[in-house]
Amino acid sequence: MNVEPRLNDIISALRGAAHRVTAAKRAVASVLVERSDHSTADEITRAVQRLRPEVSPSTVYRILEEFETLQLVVHAHVGHGATVYHLAGTVHGHLVCTNCGSTIEIPARHFDLLSGDLMKTYGFTLDRHHVAIAGLCADCAGDAATR
Repeated sequence: MNVEPRLNDIISALRGAAHRVTAAKRAVASVLVERSDHSTADEITRAVQRLRPEVSPSTVYRILEEFETLQLVVHAHVGHGATVYHLAGTVHGHLVCTNCGSTIEIPARHFDLLSGDLMKTYGFTLDRHHVAIAGLCADCAGDAATR
């Protein structure tokens, strides 16, 4: 995968917001671009430290917060595990299997009806990036049905 264009977009966004572009920020951005999955801060830190061993975990956390403030990164709470991060882009929700722990990304449009109902009934605006619904994936549901 050619990560350079997306990496350049992140660097441009930092500069456009008058934020410093450091080697640590480049490393975090590079890791996020190369990983197409949802990664914990610890997973991102380990990958960053393979590129730049001097970058501390606290620096990675601060950079993730900065990137989130600039809407370059989104965090989500999927299941009972650690918060995960991914590059901002297409808004989506998550289905989390309570048996095997797998996470399935689903388009945000699946939450349109729920979102409208929550707004109408409670005046509540759903943050679709953070939606995680727990249940059983098809494999685990199939396994449970055969028992």
